[in-house]
Amino acid sequence: MKDITNSINVSASIVTYNNSNKIIQTVASVLNNTHDVNLSLYIADNNSDDNTLELVNKQFPEVNIIGNSRNGGFGWGHNKVLNEINSKYHVVINPDIVLKQDSISALVKQLEKDSSVVMCTSKILNEDGTEQFLPKKSPKLKYLFGGRLERLGGVFKKLRAEYTMKNANITTPIEIEFCTGCFFVIRTEVLKKLNGFDDRFFMYFEDADLSRRAKKYGKIVFYPDIEVIHLWERASAKSIKLFLVHTVSMFKYFSKWPI
Repeated sequence: MKDITNSINVSASIVTYNNSNKIIQTVASVLNNTHDVNLSLYIADNNSDDNTLELVNKQFPEVNIIGNSRNGGFGWGHNKVLNEINSKYHVVINPDIVLKQDSISALVKQLEKDSSVVMCTSKILNEDGTEQFLPKKSPKLKYLFGGRLERLGGVFKKLRAEYTMKNANITTPIEIEFCTGCFFVIRTEVLKKLNGFDDRFFMYFEDADLSRRAKKYGKIVFYPDIEVIHLWERASAKSIKLFLVHTVSMFKYFSKWPI
């Protein structure tokens, strides 16, 4: 049967804020490794002052650039593309994601096969090739304490493993509750019905919130045989400012989704 994915329009967005040190690698990896779909890539920049946009514009003139006048946050930045896109599928990509294969087309092919799936993600790897175990269940307070105190071992390590399904040995596609915001594909029609991310979350928990709302329209699936690399720094664990942002978002999330 002829592969028709190369006729499918796919949009993708990357939100940047002073990411000049990594954005070129990310954009190059996305453009160079996406072949089997018609990809339109958008950079929504939240008022960087480190020449991020100049670098992208110079090296990748084919990329669509949206220059925002302020830093309104992660979800807010991604929402700026909603009125610009007319695709069948949309990809949300962190500025620290690196593709080594045509992961976007691979996920789109899965969505083409199963109309009941509205949102999906791949296996996320560390730079050394080991798996980066990210949440797959909806947030609960016990899971958040587990993540923060995982280094202490014992029950905290067990809770983190439960949150990320680390011990499940996932080798085939599986339905999940939480689709990580660092890299996922969603049906554009559904994303627009949801009005994108809830931009009251400046950063953190906006992906969990979007996942819960998207599940009203279908399944969220994790595909372990498709991979991307995430140059993850767990910034909120190292920065007091980002820890506070994380905490504020946590309260907003549980106010919206009571336990």
